[in-house]
Amino acid sequence: MSTHAGAAAGRTPVERAKAALMDTYQRQPITLRSGHGVWVTTDDGRELLDVVAGIAVNVLGHNHPALRDAIAGQAATLMHTSNLYYTEPQLELAELLVASAFPSRVFFCNSGAEANEGAIKLARKWGKVHRDGAHVIVCAQGAFHGRTMGALAATANPRYRKPFEPLPKGFVHIPYGDLEALEQSIDSATCAVMLEPIEGESGVIPLEPGRLAAIRRLCDERNVLLILDEIQTGMGRTGRWWAYQHEDAAPDIMTVAKALGGGVPIGAILAAPRADVFEPGDHGSTFGGGPLACAAAVAVMQAVESEGLVENAAEVGDYLAESLSALADRGAPIAGVRGRGLMLGIGLSRDVARDVAAAALDEGLIVNAIGERTLRLVPPLVITRDEVDEAVLRLGRAFDAVAGYGADA
Repeated sequence: MSTHAGAAAGRTPVERAKAALMDTYQRQPITLRSGHGVWVTTDDGRELLDVVAGIAVNVLGHNHPALRDAIAGQAATLMHTSNLYYTEPQLELAELLVASAFPSRVFFCNSGAEANEGAIKLARKWGKVHRDGAHVIVCAQGAFHGRTMGALAATANPRYRKPFEPLPKGFVHIPYGDLEALEQSIDSATCAVMLEPIEGESGVIPLEPGRLAAIRRLCDERNVLLILDEIQTGMGRTGRWWAYQHEDAAPDIMTVAKALGGGVPIGAILAAPRADVFEPGDHGSTFGGGPLACAAAVAVMQAVESEGLVENAAEVGDYLAESLSALADRGAPIAGVRGRGLMLGIGLSRDVARDVAAAALDEGLIVNAIGERTLRLVPPLVITRDEVDEAVLRLGRAFDAVAGYGADA
């Protein structure tokens, strides 16, 4: 340890990362030390307003006492058992998830990618049992389902796929929300349709109103499963516990992660009775559903319910969208604001998203640039109207700072 401390002395975090971490992320040039609510503190003492929330993870914000206490309490009793035994946190969390969603049973894992991998396996087995070996899954262009090989095969973006091809076969990609293309793509080899209610990584792109319900009806008519990836849209973010509930279009399989643990890694698959075909030995996870992560997720779900955060996401989300649109009226290069609840994308009329995100960081605001023309805002669900006002004020100053494109230009 003393050798390590000596090697680290006098070196910046960037220098240390270059030597010790694989070069897989484009990180912001800051080091975060602590957080509270919607705020984080850097190693040099700056306080930043965080409207990214660990990419839609920290729904309770940072350092929420209920989550902190649940983790400490569980760590003091039982942290890991494997799935050879039952634990109370796992059972309680499964019951809470089912009660919040649709009649189903749950499989626990550790991440969104793992949840989607399990959903793919589940759909493939269902097709083998119920559709004469059908195995093809129809997916949407623009979707992002994860970076493991199966989840990557379900993701159409060549930027993610090409370095790792050949990928597993059996996936078809069609334009997002194109009902006619979906009708034409489903044939005797199809076992499932897989999509996000709102595409996150491609720019916060929602389906047209009524489209998800129409896709649900088509899946029923053609006897294929509907898999909804609610990894980013779930846990109250859109103003309902799950985004499908805006149209009462319950899936056969739903994948969950990100916000479920409030910052503790956990994922889950919910399968309705029709799709619940796994048997002992079909799937598994050493760490999935461990008591520590499940206790954290129970605390998150209970806090979201008791603090009215689903309702807050709807109400404050509308206020945030209106406030962002007002920036456009003052001259900011905003083409439109899209999304639902506290999952919003700011579409820009110029290729300045990365410049604005960098300027926002200088103003003490963390936002997420997706490409050159979209800013993504997925703040903690505890955010208040006053904090929205402060965030929009700082974002307005960031637009001002981008030469020639400012809100006051």
